[in-house]
Amino acid sequence: MKKLGVAILGLGVVGGGTYKILTDNKEYFKKTQKLDITVESVLERNKQRALDLGIEEDKIASSIEEVISNPSVDVVVEVIGGVEPARTFVLKALMSGKTVVTSNKELVCKHWYELEAEAKKMNAGLLFEASCVGGVPIIRTLTEGTQANRILSLVGIINGTTNYILTKMEKEGTDYQTALKEAQHLGYAEFNPTADVEGFDAAYKLSILSSLAFSKRIPLENVYREGITKITGEDIAYGKKLGYKIKLLAIGKNTDAGIEVRVHPAFVPVDSMIASVNDSFNAVKITGDSVGEVMLYGRGAGALPTGSAIVSDIIFAGKHPEISYATFENTKEADKSTKFVSDFTTKYFIRLTVEDKSGVLSKIAGVFAKYGVSLKEVKQDVYKENGVPLVIITHETQEFSVRKTLEKLEAMEEVFSVDSLIRVEE
Repeated sequence: MKKLGVAILGLGVVGGGTYKILTDNKEYFKKTQKLDITVESVLERNKQRALDLGIEEDKIASSIEEVISNPSVDVVVEVIGGVEPARTFVLKALMSGKTVVTSNKELVCKHWYELEAEAKKMNAGLLFEASCVGGVPIIRTLTEGTQANRILSLVGIINGTTNYILTKMEKEGTDYQTALKEAQHLGYAEFNPTADVEGFDAAYKLSILSSLAFSKRIPLENVYREGITKITGEDIAYGKKLGYKIKLLAIGKNTDAGIEVRVHPAFVPVDSMIASVNDSFNAVKITGDSVGEVMLYGRGAGALPTGSAIVSDIIFAGKHPEISYATFENTKEADKSTKFVSDFTTKYFIRLTVEDKSGVLSKIAGVFAKYGVSLKEVKQDVYKENGVPLVIITHETQEFSVRKTLEKLEAMEEVFSVDSLIRVEE
């Protein structure tokens, strides 16, 4: 039976979950996978945390050098998070010829090219299933299950924190700040929630997933990003009336015009599959030219779901001595031949507060017409103290045309405020 020694860098939520799976299922892995997996070393500043997990004191390392010099360690698991010191630790592990398994989406997104170059030099493995969508096997699906296809698109909810917040706002009428505090209390959101609520986390993941899906390097800089901090209860209420739910979507499309990658809130039809994904759950719909649509659904975060993906990579490394890397030239920047679409096409929900007098609606419609934006629905609400709410749904139109339209509307004295711009994906 093959023996596999593992080192874990960081014993926080995910590191602890990984250790629990490896120890609880040790005999099961021997029986089913023919692998004897043992945690040989851990690197954790809080020594007591390691001891409380039942780790022997002589296996608690004091430095990365101690970890990588241990001949019993075959696979190094990095679950520290962030860029440094994780980047330095991972590079040192790869330089020593150790296979690395990481859940660190920011590190992979920003330094993938650098890590893979070092892995290739040393013929070491670099695996990161847990970096995207938690326990959902999205990366293995793209790299091992759908190779027969030209992937046309991937669309999904890939951040559990924002999905939990939006679900609370929609189902219970909770305001954004209250829902955020609940998410923090439950451990879904960090004390500083910026990475989640401003869409950075989803953008890191979309950069990785779209690169794999479309076999082209898609750097973070090419991903359009918008968070959920401006979403209000009014937006959600209007959406319900129109038959929509709001989700933070990650959208990647491989079109004849180029690659389109964007993260932003969007209204989706209430009867769509993606609309039924609630709380901290994630889902991704992959569309291939041969297979059609494939939907993956599951928990996108947490100790055991993410630990499940990490252990899956450890087992994969143990059973696949041949090492594979990206199917594209993995460089810091996108290849010069790769075209990106920033003036994408979709439908739009626009909410304005306007002056209550005749002729206003006609003037507003004229501005939309000037920039070639066709209106599908226009709904005027009852007068409020600060003006009349006006809700507009457009037909499919281009992003830049809508932006120009809103700039013109904001300058009109009859328009008191442009309250919301939310894209509509059907």
